[in-house]
Amino acid sequence: MATFVHLTPGDRAERVRRGGVRALGPRRGVYLFPVLPSYPVTHQWLRELARRPGPRRYAAVHVRLPDDEPVTVGRYDDREPAATTAAGAVRRIGELADPLGWEVFLPRAVAPGEVRRIRAVRQVAGWRYFPGAHGVTPCVCAGCRVRGEYGSRRLRERRPHPLDGPPPAPALLASRLDRAEARGDAEELRQVLRWYELRRRGPVERLAALAGHPDPGVRRQLAWAVSGWRTPGADALLRELAGAAEPAVRATVAAILDLRSTPEADALLAELARDPRAAVREAAAESLSGRDTDAARELLDVLADDPIASVRESVALLREE
Repeated sequence: MATFVHLTPGDRAERVRRGGVRALGPRRGVYLFPVLPSYPVTHQWLRELARRPGPRRYAAVHVRLPDDEPVTVGRYDDREPAATTAAGAVRRIGELADPLGWEVFLPRAVAPGEVRRIRAVRQVAGWRYFPGAHGVTPCVCAGCRVRGEYGSRRLRERRPHPLDGPPPAPALLASRLDRAEARGDAEELRQVLRWYELRRRGPVERLAALAGHPDPGVRRQLAWAVSGWRTPGADALLRELAGAAEPAVRATVAAILDLRSTPEADALLAELARDPRAAVREAAAESLSGRDTDAARELLDVLADDPIASVRESVALLREE
């Protein structure tokens, strides 16, 4: 029998004791880690899990599985973890020189009879962000930082990224926008709109005038600028941009709708999924794949039989992921 540990919020401990560990997530299973002689390595995922929204106190659930139980094993960033048995996963991780970041996935629930012990654990073990992150200067670019995370604003002010912030003051951005429009400087307009993208809210009425700009690059950047805004009028502006003659602009709108979950965005995405251009339909398929609704699944079924091979292949790849 192979012994593993599963980390669960402390308030679920009694539920796990009675009913076992449920299979959750899109893959429908349970993440485990072998019980090794090293306490910090065995419980390495504690700090990373506690960093996420929700409970901060975790409990360790000790699980025993048959040696021949099918599981997968690999690092957290492996796209195709290796298929093996429970005993094979314990042996493979135990032989590693550096097992940090590794995990075992059981593609089913854990039965109550397989739970051997539940105990409190010290919350100081483990790593955050990624193994070996301690001592590494954090990146504050727009792609790496977590918006709203504790201390992120002070970090950006102390170590501003040369391209990604913090954004200039609203009055300065408005002034730059006016000057760029007056000069007809499309490159400067794109730069200003990129800064608006990094703000949570903005003057939708002021930016809406750019929806008819002759440069498609400006209109594409405008779509990205309002993609995450919840300001009234943002969905209407995206619909106006979706009516552009250039397929590249429509494809950009279809792609950023993955970031919006409003009824207006759902309706617009359904229209773009029927666009006459294949590139637009491919972008719409990617956004639809992130929606767990019957309507989205029906549209993906239609795109899976699209007459254009590239669209069918895109849908097939998205479903595999």
